[in-house]
Amino acid sequence: MSPSSTADDDLPDTVADRLPAAADAPLKVLVVDDHALLRVGIVTSLRAIEHVQLQLLEAGNLSDALEVYRNEADIALVLLDLNMPDSKGLQGLKQFVETFPLAKVAVISGTQDEFVIGHVRALGAVGYVTKGQDARAMSDIVLALLGKPVPNDLGGHSGRFPRFPNSSRYDRVAELGPRHLEILELVLSGCSNQEISTATALSLGTIKNYVSTILLALDVKSRSHLISLFR
Repeated sequence: MSPSSTADDDLPDTVADRLPAAADAPLKVLVVDDHALLRVGIVTSLRAIEHVQLQLLEAGNLSDALEVYRNEADIALVLLDLNMPDSKGLQGLKQFVETFPLAKVAVISGTQDEFVIGHVRALGAVGYVTKGQDARAMSDIVLALLGKPVPNDLGGHSGRFPRFPNSSRYDRVAELGPRHLEILELVLSGCSNQEISTATALSLGTIKNYVSTILLALDVKSRSHLISLFR
């Protein structure tokens, strides 16, 4: 070890590791989606950007995405599908940001629900890109997330996190607290009330009350309806 080096030099995920090697180096964007055609569409849209040089990487599941990010130390942005075979609901996003706390991860999803978007934001995502929007809008959001000039200035969080008419539903759930969000994640991962009770060391009756409160706050009548919001 040289005299000027420190123990921090050996950390696997530092700010220096995550910056491009040079100002004019291509910005690496990792596109993660299990549907090959959707990946092609996203990559094609981003390749059409003319004034910013991008290097586009792809992964078809969460496991591969984590491996690519681990091996490519200067990825500027990750576009992560919300639902893939090896990650359901918000579990993939949570695992990614816990594994790489300095990663800039934006979710790509067909879900247009304010509660889902709010929860994604609370877990540390830097943006939310809706599938099916036109290529120009997607490119503009990605440029904003990369800190580059945007032809159609979206401005602030309104561009990175879209707003939808049912925002009041998210506002209600946001007031419920971290325990509700913890139980929600377990519900979305497919756990039964008994399994949630065991995992959280709370009584079965308490878990039922939490689940009922979440369903009421989201104005849904069943677990299946709740889970469908995250598909």
